[in-house]
Amino acid sequence: MRSPYSDGEWHRLHPLTPLLRGGLTLLVVIGVIVANLRERLIELFFPVFTDLPPGELPPDPVDFLFANNLILIAGGITLGVLVVLLVLFRLSWRFHTLRIGDDDVEVRSGVLFRTHRRAPLDRVQGVNLTRPMIARLLGLAKLEVVGAGLDANVRLEYLSGKDAEAIRGDILRLASGRRLAEARAKDGERGSLVRQAADAVGSGLQQLVDGEDFGDAEPETIVRIPIGRLVASRVLSGSTLVLIALVGGIAVAASVSTLWLLFTVVPMFLAFGAYYVRSIARGLRYSIAPTPDGVRVTFGLFTTVSEVVPPGRVHAIEVHQPLLWRPFGWWAVSVNRLSGRSSTDTSTDQFAAVLPIGTRDDVERVLRILAPGLSAEEWTLVFRDGILGPVDDDPYTTTPARARWLRPLSWRRNGALVTADALLLRHGWVRRSLSILPLARLQSVGIHQGPVARALGTATVVGHVIAGSVQTAVGALDRDDAVALFEKTAHAAVVAAAGDRSHRWAG
Repeated sequence: MRSPYSDGEWHRLHPLTPLLRGGLTLLVVIGVIVANLRERLIELFFPVFTDLPPGELPPDPVDFLFANNLILIAGGITLGVLVVLLVLFRLSWRFHTLRIGDDDVEVRSGVLFRTHRRAPLDRVQGVNLTRPMIARLLGLAKLEVVGAGLDANVRLEYLSGKDAEAIRGDILRLASGRRLAEARAKDGERGSLVRQAADAVGSGLQQLVDGEDFGDAEPETIVRIPIGRLVASRVLSGSTLVLIALVGGIAVAASVSTLWLLFTVVPMFLAFGAYYVRSIARGLRYSIAPTPDGVRVTFGLFTTVSEVVPPGRVHAIEVHQPLLWRPFGWWAVSVNRLSGRSSTDTSTDQFAAVLPIGTRDDVERVLRILAPGLSAEEWTLVFRDGILGPVDDDPYTTTPARARWLRPLSWRRNGALVTADALLLRHGWVRRSLSILPLARLQSVGIHQGPVARALGTATVVGHVIAGSVQTAVGALDRDDAVALFEKTAHAAVVAAAGDRSHRWAG
């Protein structure tokens, strides 16, 4: 299904956009201010009433308006302010337009100060589709085209749910190398603004009943996370250990009459409770599926977020397992990919964890769609020798005997291996992990050696890729082994990059 926006012409966003971008927030803020500062507002705007004797002051501003027949005047002023704000929001909407061409996505915005953003389609790293709770009730969604660079994202907020899905498909089709060359059938008139709003609200209410439509995902989600496992994984985390330690410290402090520490108990439990609720809610309605345009990841109970990551846009993959998950055989998978955010944006990349919790079979299914190019031989090196290893006759280059004291618990697992398609870095005993760096995405490879490493004859090998949560370095390797690994990786990366065609996955 193609959207009517993908005709190369300028279009406006959904007519309910001003309500969601500022109207609801403004009404809430005004309500909070009036509820908490009404006496001060009366004093500020009507100082004549503050000169009255204390007994004559009205007990409540609303009662005062009724008692003096000023309710119509106050209502008129309020209505006038709302009309002015609606006009401003309307102007903002009229000057906010988008265009989808064969080569880029463009957005123009601003009334007094105009802004024009353009995202080249051949640099698209992914397309996010977010449905906040209020927007879902109205049948709307916001789209974010992830670009290659800092602050390179182009945001389209808001669109109807169907238009957002269709636009995402159009952008990914164009970015894949295909062109909408065939003749477009006319989609008919879009109808009046009232009609569009009514259709969007009806669609949103229907989606709440029927659930989200993921019919374009081929096939259906390959991993399903039981809610019991999700809750248990969050309880069996480092945050719970921190909480237990804090509770123990407060109990000890209280026993020696340090009563002021008790005032930290309620805020602390509220903070941890909010963290657990947010973390669990984020993992609900999780879905991951291969589509013709890439891997589609969806999650979120209250705010549903979905992203399609095209082939070749994953720069590093990490499979990791905390110590408390080991008895249950649970693992998680994270990736590094361009997020297009500003350098000042320090928020956590919400799509870094593509599998928040899963079994070995789940991990295998996810890795096969994230790294489909791995051969059967490489798959053995990844899973048996890398994720579950080491085993007898370990093919990985590991820490030499003279440097084992640098990795007292993990010297057997600490190692690296380069294949025809990836650089594999194995770490840890308490937190076991394996990093997979596709050679076609590798920017460069380096060797680091500090004074202690020089004395021991060891070195650290670093794979330079897009920054993220994946570990991309392994240390305490024999210097000669590190040099050999460096040279082999550098040569293999050149060969892999020369034969890579994943940026044009549809030809």
